[in-house]
Amino acid sequence: MKNVRVELGKRSYDIVIGENSSELLNKFVDNRRTLLVFDDRTKELYSEKFAFANEAKYSFGRGEKDKTVEKMVSICRAAVNAGLNRSSVLVAIGGGVTGDMTGFAAGILLRGVDFIQVPTSLLAMVDSSVGGKTAVDLPEGKNLVGVFHQPQAVLIDPEFLNTLPVRELRCGMAEVIKMAAGFDAGFFEKLEAHAEMLAAVKTFMPLAIEVIGRCCELKADVVRRDETESVSGVRELLNFGHTFGHAIETLSDFSLSHGECVAIGMVIAGRAALLRNMWSEAFQSRLITLLKKAGLPVAPPEGMPFPDILQLMRRDKKNRDGRIALILPESLGKLTVKRDFTDDELRQVWESFYD
Repeated sequence: MKNVRVELGKRSYDIVIGENSSELLNKFVDNRRTLLVFDDRTKELYSEKFAFANEAKYSFGRGEKDKTVEKMVSICRAAVNAGLNRSSVLVAIGGGVTGDMTGFAAGILLRGVDFIQVPTSLLAMVDSSVGGKTAVDLPEGKNLVGVFHQPQAVLIDPEFLNTLPVRELRCGMAEVIKMAAGFDAGFFEKLEAHAEMLAAVKTFMPLAIEVIGRCCELKADVVRRDETESVSGVRELLNFGHTFGHAIETLSDFSLSHGECVAIGMVIAGRAALLRNMWSEAFQSRLITLLKKAGLPVAPPEGMPFPDILQLMRRDKKNRDGRIALILPESLGKLTVKRDFTDDELRQVWESFYD
C-alpha cells in the first residue's frame, strides 16, 4: 500500500493506493447519507461491491458524449431526491468522466458538499481523480464549464484494472508517459526499461502501485504549488499534449479516446519544439518509441483540416489575450509554455504530418 498526501492547507487530503476500496470507503463515509455515482458499465461491474447502510445509487450513461451540463444536473437532482444534505457525501466510482461529473455536482450542490474519488480506470487513477479539477463539455469544446473542488480522499484500488479493456488501459498509459516525459526523466527511463510491460493489464499489474504512486506524487506536487492553474503557475504544464489533443478529440467526435489524443498531441508538441530548436530529435524519437510500445498512436488521423483544428485550439482554456498556449518539451522532465506561435507556424507543424 502507498499513501500520497496532497498538501493544500484545510483542503489537504490523502491518496490511498493499494487498499480494498470498499472497506476503506466505508470508513470515510462514516454513516453519512451517500450518493454513489457510477456510469452504466461500472454500476454493472461494481454496484454489489459497494453497499452501505445510508447510500443511494445513480448511474448516467457512459463516455465523453454523456459529459454534459444536463447529465451533471441530473446527478444533483438524484442527490436531492435521495435526501442528501450539506453533511452528506457524493462518491464517484468510475473513470475520468464519472469523476469530473460527480466532482462538479458536489462543488455546486447546496453550495458545496464532500465527495470522494474511487477511480476505476488507469487514466483516472494517475490523472483526473487528483487535483480538484471538475468540468463538463460543451458542443464548442471539452471541459469548458466547471469548478475547482478538491475531493475528501482518493481511494485507488489497482484491482479495478483487471476488468479494464486494453484500449482504456493504454489511454491511461498516455497520461503516465506524459507525467514522466514532462516532470521526471528518471521515471521516463524506468518506463523505457519496462516498456514491454505497459501495453497489457496482465503484464502491467506488477508495476501498478509503483507507477500509479509516482504519477500521483508528481501531480500532488504540482497541485500543491498551483492549485487553480494561475496565469504564471506550473499547473498548466500538466496539459502537455492537450492543446492539439483536445482539438483532435473533439473533431473526431470522440471516436478517438482522450489518451490516444494526448499521445498524438505530445508528438505534435514535440514537433513544434523541434521547429523552434527547443529540443532534440533524439528525445522526440524516445518519446515516439515509448508511446508506440504502449500501443498508442503517434500521428493525427487523415482528414482533419487545419482550419478546424485551429478554431478548436482557439477555445482552449489556457489561452491568454487571444494567444494559443502550447506546452512544449525542452528536455525529458522539463516543459515550458509558449504563446507566441503564429498561425503559419502551427499550420507548418500540423501539415508536416501529411507530407
